[in-house]
Amino acid sequence: MSFFLTRRFFLLVAILAIGFIVAFFLPWLLGPMQIALGVFVVLALLDALLLYAPSKNKTVPVFGRRVMGDKLANGSDNDVQIYLENRYRFSIQTETIDEIPHQFQRRDVLFRATVKPGETTIINYQLRPTKRGEYEFGALNIYAASPLGLVRRRFRYEQGRTVPVYPSFLQMRQYELLAIHNRLTEVGVKRIRRVGHSMEFEQIRPYVPGDDPRSINWKATARRAGTGAADALVVNHFQDERAQQVYCLIDKGRVMRMPFDGLSLLDYAINATLVVSNIALLKHDKAGLLTFSNQPGATLAADRRPGHLLKLLEILYRQKTKYLETDFELLYATVRARIKQRSLLILFTNFETLHGMQRQLPYLRRMSKDHLLLVVFFENTELREFLEAPADTTEDVYNQTIAEKFAQEKRQIVLELQRYGIYSLLTAPKDLTVNTINKYLEFKARGLI
Repeated sequence: MSFFLTRRFFLLVAILAIGFIVAFFLPWLLGPMQIALGVFVVLALLDALLLYAPSKNKTVPVFGRRVMGDKLANGSDNDVQIYLENRYRFSIQTETIDEIPHQFQRRDVLFRATVKPGETTIINYQLRPTKRGEYEFGALNIYAASPLGLVRRRFRYEQGRTVPVYPSFLQMRQYELLAIHNRLTEVGVKRIRRVGHSMEFEQIRPYVPGDDPRSINWKATARRAGTGAADALVVNHFQDERAQQVYCLIDKGRVMRMPFDGLSLLDYAINATLVVSNIALLKHDKAGLLTFSNQPGATLAADRRPGHLLKLLEILYRQKTKYLETDFELLYATVRARIKQRSLLILFTNFETLHGMQRQLPYLRRMSKDHLLLVVFFENTELREFLEAPADTTEDVYNQTIAEKFAQEKRQIVLELQRYGIYSLLTAPKDLTVNTINKYLEFKARGLI
């Protein structure tokens, strides 16, 4: 059914009903009320005729369209646009209800707009998914009313559209653009001074003010000076060592199901993996992937050929957390069997207690002997907020003492890993991507990979 009555219609009906009740006691009011009723009926019929009268060219009088990407980015704000076109000869008042997927649990997708005849109005809003998978969009419902506003006509468009939610490729593109223009510092990536010349020699070029004097090639300068060249001073130009392997190891065990700001730790790790892998490819390194839990997961060999990032995205899209404890012995066996060349291994996992980390320490130490291992685990930000809140009662003091114990254990895990020469990164979930990129660039600058 496309015919609906408006609030104005029912309000006028209520006023007429009250008028007739009053006219029962004041007979002189009956005549004017009958005239008012007749005018109301005529206006209602005229309003319906305006909305439902067939047009000469037989086009739909109101056209609507939802414009969005073929896929949504998980954990990011995705733009959605609704186009409304009025083909009536008069202005219309519209109420647009977009039937978004139930996963969003939103009830605020009703938009009101006035559209003049022959014009188009654009409505913009954003959706932020927090889980990967397929999202089913319903119809785009447009309720149009004439200037009389007594009845409304419904138009339905875009019915039954399924959109997949992928790891945050929007975040990846943002970092990619900033990396291309050397503006990563705008999102918190640090400028890291290179230590020595742990890079590959590329060429000799003329000296320009600002070059490091230690890079001057004195022998080549002496030869050029002997030929009478005006710009005899030359320097050695180096480039970053390339084709190094960078593997992201993602824990899919139950410890990664913990949610922060709507996203699970696994989704934070997946988003960070996509961004870091893209940055590694931009730095001419090879990016690979290995997922694990209580059983082997997906594996993608490190590479940098065209299309490799798309393969990585498709694999990450299908990853789900498990409910069992992670088997780190299996991880070590898989790494030893699959990754033969020394590589940077970025291990995304989570340790809540020092004892829990110590049980996995033998396998971490073995991997660190053959590879450069970075263990990334997460700070409990909700615990930090609890610690910063004022303690007004004895119970609050007791709870904060327990919370401080857990926070201290996280710091002890960092120190314990450092003691065995294993690099670690304790980070808040929201800062995971930036902090991981910083570590990767630091390792590159220090020539560790």
